[in-house]
Amino acid sequence: MALVSLIGISLMAAPGAAPLPPQVQQEIDFLLDTIGTSGCEFYRNGSWHDAKAAQAHVRSKYSFLLRRDLIATTEDFIERAATRSSLSGEPYRIRCAGSEEIAADRWLRDELARFRSLNPPPGANPPGPQGAPRQEQRSAGHS
Repeated sequence: MALVSLIGISLMAAPGAAPLPPQVQQEIDFLLDTIGTSGCEFYRNGSWHDAKAAQAHVRSKYSFLLRRDLIATTEDFIERAATRSSLSGEPYRIRCAGSEEIAADRWLRDELARFRSLNPPPGANPPGPQGAPRQEQRSAGHS
């Protein structure tokens, strides 16, 4: 009987989500902060919401997905938590002062690209002049 109870308890327990790699967590935190401080309006399910409300909503979806181990990359976060309504399937839109309304996924991917250009992952070759990859210097006589 004790074994049956133990098996039942272990089946009811939800597995914990694996921690995200530090670079991924840093990128997601950046995107959440960017949403909240953008001053933009976010369209979701038929109405516009301010940046803080959008941030809270996306953070809530992110937490839900993370607990279920459904987020492994920053791109997963964008696609699953911040692109469209999980209820209606309707895409989220963003409208910032002085800019055209655009799809949330495009806006977030642009912000992610900007972040990555300023914060290359550890061990990455920083860009050389005009954004070209920097060439490794070799000692004379070695190939």
